[in-house]
Amino acid sequence: MRMRKKKNLLPRMERCGAYQIKDPYERKGRWHDLMPEAKEIRVELGCGKGRFTVETAAAEPDVLLIAVEKVPDAMVVAMERAAKAELHNVFFIDIDANQLPEIFDAGEVDRIYVNFCDPWPPKRQAKRRLTHGNFLKLYRKVLKDNGQIHFKTDNDPLFEWSIEEIPQFGFELSEVTRDLHANGQRGVMTDYEAKFYAEGKNINRCVATMQPWEEPEEEDTPEEADETAE
Repeated sequence: MRMRKKKNLLPRMERCGAYQIKDPYERKGRWHDLMPEAKEIRVELGCGKGRFTVETAAAEPDVLLIAVEKVPDAMVVAMERAAKAELHNVFFIDIDANQLPEIFDAGEVDRIYVNFCDPWPPKRQAKRRLTHGNFLKLYRKVLKDNGQIHFKTDNDPLFEWSIEEIPQFGFELSEVTRDLHANGQRGVMTDYEAKFYAEGKNINRCVATMQPWEEPEEEDTPEEADETAE
């Protein structure tokens, strides 16, 4: 996300600092301590300015939502929104998505939201897509059995690629749609989504439910096969 630098960023971050978790690596296996009564723990990757985050947390006060955002100028807006709404079930962390297994224990997360991630269109950058197999294998390490990924994007090529990629890593797809709001607004929107909806742009969405799965063994290359034969 590219956005203008916020004025007085540090003072603003400090004023809503109660919503930022600054020691996420020390909380592995103990996230429920933040809200012992929470029925679920959900993670949002790339929360941006927090419209989806705050509205989701407000609508489901019995769910603990951990929002990940790397851009402080976006995170501060999201935290200010949470503070204004006086929410007690949402917190923000600054990590890379590939660090999830370092932050959360096995089976500690019930749901992961991936909303409007960078599509990384060049084929050589496919591994950076948050729906790439490498990330899906990381999500498997923190999701509980039958845990879910909720994925939304306005990028049609990314969606078509993702619904081919995701099932290969032990996830069952459902609620697959290429025009989520065809019959009117459905569900909580992100800021980007609201903009696209107003412009008439279609929104793609699917739910991926984790199933039992074992990673296939890599086949030997011809050179390795020859060495084994020797």
